[in-house]
Amino acid sequence: MQNASTRQKDLYEGIHDAYQAHYFDPSSMEYRNLFVYKPMFKGLDLNNKTVADLACSGGDNSIALLKRFPNAHVVGFDISSKACETYRANVGKEAYELDLTLGVDPELKVDVAMICGGIHHCIADLKGTFKTITNLLKPNGLLLMCEPNRHCFLEIARKIWYQHDKFFDAQTEAALSHDEILRIASPKFMPLDCKYMGGPAYFLIYNSLVLRVPLGIKPFLAPPLFFFEKMYNLIPGKFAYPYFVARWQKC
Repeated sequence: MQNASTRQKDLYEGIHDAYQAHYFDPSSMEYRNLFVYKPMFKGLDLNNKTVADLACSGGDNSIALLKRFPNAHVVGFDISSKACETYRANVGKEAYELDLTLGVDPELKVDVAMICGGIHHCIADLKGTFKTITNLLKPNGLLLMCEPNRHCFLEIARKIWYQHDKFFDAQTEAALSHDEILRIASPKFMPLDCKYMGGPAYFLIYNSLVLRVPLGIKPFLAPPLFFFEKMYNLIPGKFAYPYFVARWQKC
């Protein structure tokens, strides 16, 4: 029987092309710019910092980071060899195969680790995952993450969807509780901030692959949905939102 890491690797490599097409098209990248990168990088200067792009996929997050911080030094890590090959081709930087759940101590040390939607694929061993990230970071290094929120009011629907959709593996991935993963990672990390976000544009633009939204109509849907998203994100609390952006510092 496949272990959790192998299941995730095989799943991702099987959907790699469709995933790249839907999650990194211009409309999705604009969503990331407005509703992921903006809170993730707020107040930071990552120029001259070494940044690990964890679960790096094809490198689009690194490319976006370099547009903001052109003097940053980026390096990719992914469990998929196909993703690492794509990263090297797209970014022109090195990428390494790495199973985060193993709790290894990578030789390379970085100032910042960035991960967008990757930790929730590591539920088989979250302790091992945070051990790997801890070992990768230099003292006082930053962990920047964007992950699905388990406390969203749509959580039951998400669980059912995960069980029946070919793009997910319900046994090896799940939405996360920010406070719970912080307890797992402590005392190695201290939280700096956490922002809960996400409305209709999160589902129809950012997750267009899941809802089978045709790529061709996304540029027309995006402007009104982005406007509404900004209004929706003003709702207080965490239960209305499907994801969170959190920033931690290594102790």
